[in-house]
Amino acid sequence: MGLYIEAFIRADLDDLWTHTQEPSQHQRWDLRFTEIDYLPRTEGEPQRFRYATRVLPFLTIAGTGISAGERERPDGTRTSALRFASRHPLSLLAEGSGYWRYVPDGDGVRFLTGYDYRPRWGAFGALADRLVLRPLMGWATAWSFDRLRLWLERGITPERALLNWLAEMTVRALTLTLAATALLKASSLTLFGPFAPTMAYVYPLFLTLAICAALLKSPLACTPAARRCLRTPPTRARAPRVLRTLKELS
Repeated sequence: MGLYIEAFIRADLDDLWTHTQEPSQHQRWDLRFTEIDYLPRTEGEPQRFRYATRVLPFLTIAGTGISAGERERPDGTRTSALRFASRHPLSLLAEGSGYWRYVPDGDGVRFLTGYDYRPRWGAFGALADRLVLRPLMGWATAWSFDRLRLWLERGITPERALLNWLAEMTVRALTLTLAATALLKASSLTLFGPFAPTMAYVYPLFLTLAICAALLKSPLACTPAARRCLRTPPTRARAPRVLRTLKELS
């Protein structure tokens, strides 16, 4: 089953196009890639590119891709399709294809993507993809789309957005750890002295609420969040149209 991500971005279509189609801009907001570079081409040839992802400080997995085509329709909708593959022996992702669509809608643009790929390593790779890679890729794509939205709508650079996210996750983790530790330690009630018997009823509830807040509270407006993006197509009727688009552009 392929991945689908959609975000509504209040921005000019041309600005959104530039931030997503120019490699120097794309690699800044997309968490899935560390580097994106166009490869040399002669006139009339499709555009090829190289991408790389730094998995560990000493390990970078690279691949290549080709822009299968671009299309602007009379209604202002734009579509960009591509194919990609990696020969790196440690890359679980072997090859795949996808598309980006830009749909003007009121004061913004519905920016959406659909893509799928074939994992390598046989049955083990298929299981690892289902349990780990595919959920991670879906989350990273949605998180990146929201980071792009913050950049275009609020002027929060991708680098600042990442720092905001790390700071918020740190606060949530500390809150969760401290509350869970206090909840498990009955001795913490001694801190309330003579009010300990009364707090024995209120204190666990307070700590439980703190844990729930750390886990469920909505992200800050300046922090990118995957949950703000649509993760399934609004209607199934769109799928055949997308497949036709990929065939036309390939």
